[in-house]
Amino acid sequence: MLYLDRAHKSILKMVGALLGLIFVGALGFRLIEGWSAVDSLYMTIITLSTVGFGEPRPMSEVGRIFVIFYIVTGVTVGTYWLRAFSKLLIEGEIQKALGRRRAMSRMKKTQNHYIICGLGRIGRMVATEFEKRGTPFIAIERDEEGVRKLPQDFPIIVGDATEEEVLREAGIERAKGLVTVLQTDAENLFITLSARELNPKLFIIARYEEERSRVKLIRAGADKVISPYIIGGTRMAMAAIRPAVIDFIELATQSESLGLQMEEIVIPPLSPLAGKSLVDSKIRSDFDIIIVAVKKRSGHMEFNPGASTIIEEGDRLVAIGDRAHLNVLEQMVAGGQGK
Repeated sequence: MLYLDRAHKSILKMVGALLGLIFVGALGFRLIEGWSAVDSLYMTIITLSTVGFGEPRPMSEVGRIFVIFYIVTGVTVGTYWLRAFSKLLIEGEIQKALGRRRAMSRMKKTQNHYIICGLGRIGRMVATEFEKRGTPFIAIERDEEGVRKLPQDFPIIVGDATEEEVLREAGIERAKGLVTVLQTDAENLFITLSARELNPKLFIIARYEEERSRVKLIRAGADKVISPYIIGGTRMAMAAIRPAVIDFIELATQSESLGLQMEEIVIPPLSPLAGKSLVDSKIRSDFDIIIVAVKKRSGHMEFNPGASTIIEEGDRLVAIGDRAHLNVLEQMVAGGQGK
């Protein structure tokens, strides 16, 4: 269900009211006066426009009474129509509607993107972070009034993310991952089940509040389950006990940092690094990058890997270094694909 904002709905209502008024007038003149369709339509238009060209034929007393009521109705509807249309122009709603249409056109072509289910406080923060990092995404939100406050080109669909049709509109079959952060665990659980069925390869991150929901979400197919309250509480405790550690984590993970950053680098098939040890890869010496962990395809995480650790296809390297050096390393690793 693609987003149809208030401008589209208002325009459709106004056009529908105008066409309905013309139809009623033409039908009334034809039934009361027995005029032809052309004469009836002609009389309807000149009555609504109040141009005063004159009646095409002499009119009966009943017809004149009909004209009186028709003029009053037409003036009322016409005044409302003009006021509503002027409001759309003044508020720029028509431009917003065109912007939304362009955004929807782009969404149909989006691939390898993330779907954000729910655009509350947490969902908006996720979207903001994706925007900063240039990660493609499509958001789903059912609060139409809240969506109207977003920028014109914001990739969003108004609808209920628990419905499979809405997930398909968001391109779930061609998506890379899904983040569901709705208010209730039941909704997040239902979305997780539907998403896993629609795309078995999807990487799913689900929010939970109650501890008993964590296991259910994992069983339903979530790859990661996160409680904002647990993370927030743990982070505040760490800030009090080990403030220097928190400062380091914030420096390495915030996208605004122009210096040190932490990044995840996936080793693709046929990568020039595959099969080499960390010391032979010369990541540390050539790029001045530190590998703090290696996550194997099996899911095992090796922290502080030794120099003899072998890099394999599908491994995920957790690296810390300068942003520019990380970009060069990512390009070199990706350049190995297809060779």
